[in-house]
Amino acid sequence: MALMRRFTVWACKLGLRLVFKVDSAEFRKIQGEGPLIAYTNHTSLVEAPMIYTHLKPREKVTGLAKVEFWDKPFMGWLFDLWEVMPIRRGEADMEAMRTSIDLLKRGYILGIAPEGTRSASGSLMRAQSGIAVLALHSGSPLQPIANWSIGKLSDNLKRLRRTPYHFRVGPAFRVDTHGQKVTREARQEIADAIMYQLAKVLPEELRGDYADLEKASGKWLAFTDPGPVPAF
Repeated sequence: MALMRRFTVWACKLGLRLVFKVDSAEFRKIQGEGPLIAYTNHTSLVEAPMIYTHLKPREKVTGLAKVEFWDKPFMGWLFDLWEVMPIRRGEADMEAMRTSIDLLKRGYILGIAPEGTRSASGSLMRAQSGIAVLALHSGSPLQPIANWSIGKLSDNLKRLRRTPYHFRVGPAFRVDTHGQKVTREARQEIADAIMYQLAKVLPEELRGDYADLEKASGKWLAFTDPGPVPAF
């Protein structure tokens, strides 16, 4: 099993690098060990395997993917091999939530896309509150991983050119309620505060619903090491 996982990771990473020119230096900024909620913007099917194959140690890296992927035999087999967890979108999937919290408490790195679905425009959409629930119940730190590509993939493939693919990683932080009661409205506020940290490391034109960084609130967040934030 471990040998097959290593082979599929190597093959997937090689395939992605044949198609994309990957700017992966930022991965050195990611907290090396769990627990960690590594969250990202969701614009294509590429970012999940791209991030998974660059994170280490992979023995304790997992993530959430829509349950429909398991309807495709190869994808279901691959995600089972990589120990990716299925989640039912559009409803409160408590089983996936409990499993995620348990894995975080066991020291895993959990990948998640808080928007819950792909953004057709490539810009950030408003997050669902599930990421706030994960952070609150697991006590895990979070770290934003922004990703985007430049140019049209189909046009570049026709010209046998690799498509530039970029990553930017923001500082890790925790959610801190300061002893306040967390209501449904507060959970959404926390999710929005988390997403503004992702928006900060995205190019301005991709910030979407989180474009106005002046609305970013530090009320619910605690940073231990702010670190540098890339400028665009």
